Amino acid sequence: MLPARGQSGRKPRIHGHRGLRVFGTRTSWTTVGDGEFFCPECGGDRNYRRRTGRRRFTVLGVPVLPRGLAGPVVECAACHSHFGTDALDHPTTGRFSAMLRDAVHTVALAVLAAGGTSARPVRRTAVAAVRAAGISDCTEDQLTALVEALAADTGRFITDAGPCGAALAIELHEALEPLTPHLAPAGRESILLQGAGIALADGPYTPAEREVLTTVGNALQLCADDTARLLAAARTPSP
Repeated sequence: MLPARGQSGRKPRIHGHRGLRVFGTRTSWTTVGDGEFFCPECGGDRNYRRRTGRRRFTVLGVPVLPRGLAGPVVECAACHSHFGTDALDHPTTGRFSAMLRDAVHTVALAVLAAGGTSARPVRRTAVAAVRAAGISDCTEDQLTALVEALAADTGRFITDAGPCGAALAIELHEALEPLTPHLAPAGRESILLQGAGIALADGPYTPAEREVLTTVGNALQLCADDTARLLAAARTPSP
């Protein structure tokens, strides 16, 4: 006897269940904050969501038992990748630029405070460095006025704490140390060399200028030998 139409004599196949996991874990995420960060996956500034989660054991896709907490994580709003919260320690591009501007500006003021602003080549070199860092409207008069204000602020200049004063030395560390971990070695050396260029614009280093530049090197986490090498190299004319 022939089989009925559509029958083959074999067991019929059951479709629709291939790949279905019987057991698994599902995480439900809750957003607890947001902001902007530098996304390592995208390679640029993106919005993020800070999220915490709850894991649940599932049977046939249905949550049945709690399995603990997940996160917190940082989720990129663009690529949806998850990162540890330490990703927020990396400054955004805008924040990094601002930190670099502040660092170069502070170094320039410290060198000018140590060596004086009477020589025009010194003022011009300082202005060029600050403008190159992103403060395009910087002028000689502005820098001179700031240095004079620093000199008038006796709290910043303590004669037995070095020529740049204890408070100004602290400001150098405050401006440079947060930036240093995000700079390549060449970037740290560049900041020191810019300060050296300002100091050398009117002649050899004075003891006060050398002390300030040594403080800059320390704040940039350059070893003493590297700082000395760079300061010596800055004195050598280019061929």
